[in-house]
Amino acid sequence: MDISLILTILVIGLIGSFISGMLGVGGAIINFPLLLYIPALLGVGHFTAHEVSGITAIQVFFATISGVWTYRKGDLLNKKLIAYMGTSILIGSLIGGFGSNHLPESGINLIYGILAIIAVVMMFIPKKGIDDIPFNQVKFNKWLAAILALVVGIGAGIVGAGGAFLLVPIMLTVLKIPTRMTIASSLAITFISSIGSTVGKITTGQIEYLPAMIMVVASLIAAPIGAKVSRKMNTKILQIILAVLICITAIKVWMDIL
Repeated sequence: MDISLILTILVIGLIGSFISGMLGVGGAIINFPLLLYIPALLGVGHFTAHEVSGITAIQVFFATISGVWTYRKGDLLNKKLIAYMGTSILIGSLIGGFGSNHLPESGINLIYGILAIIAVVMMFIPKKGIDDIPFNQVKFNKWLAAILALVVGIGAGIVGAGGAFLLVPIMLTVLKIPTRMTIASSLAITFISSIGSTVGKITTGQIEYLPAMIMVVASLIAAPIGAKVSRKMNTKILQIILAVLICITAIKVWMDIL
């Protein structure tokens, strides 16, 4: 592999993993389009959608481990929420990860675009008062959380994502979970989801291992830094950054699909 391509992948991984830790996402919402377009744009290499989905599955797995480790102390990890949504999303991601091998490249891009549009709409729905709820008084509909996580898991497994770019809007808008608890808990749920999608990608031979390992190194460096930065940022700013990133990605993906 050319050194210029290695450096390009490393920079993409650092950016995606920093955002992963900061916003409680696995990083696929950033890394999928960057890996798909930037190497080709710079003329240093080219990855197909299948290859990118495999690489991002591995990256999300390690980025979420790093992020959760940073949040392990304190009361930001809602264990009940993680148990219900984590179990459902794991089942869904296993189904999606195995099923993705039977989809054409255009199908993977289309599913990614649909998921991104749903996430954009949800991020711009007003979320009044959720950050005023004390962490020890947070309540949610357990079965609704489980069903939504199952659906997210299937879609996320197909595109090699952890699904956090959809989980975060759902947790904020539908389940009414405070922003900081959402960010920490979604990383844990996304880690569980990434187990399913990663196993599915590996067993069906969809992984490019050298690019994936470069992304892993970037994840272990940048995700914990992003998580530490997140603790000091205003929750409204965090919501706006995530909404803008998802919106930009959705526009770019749909421009290519259409």
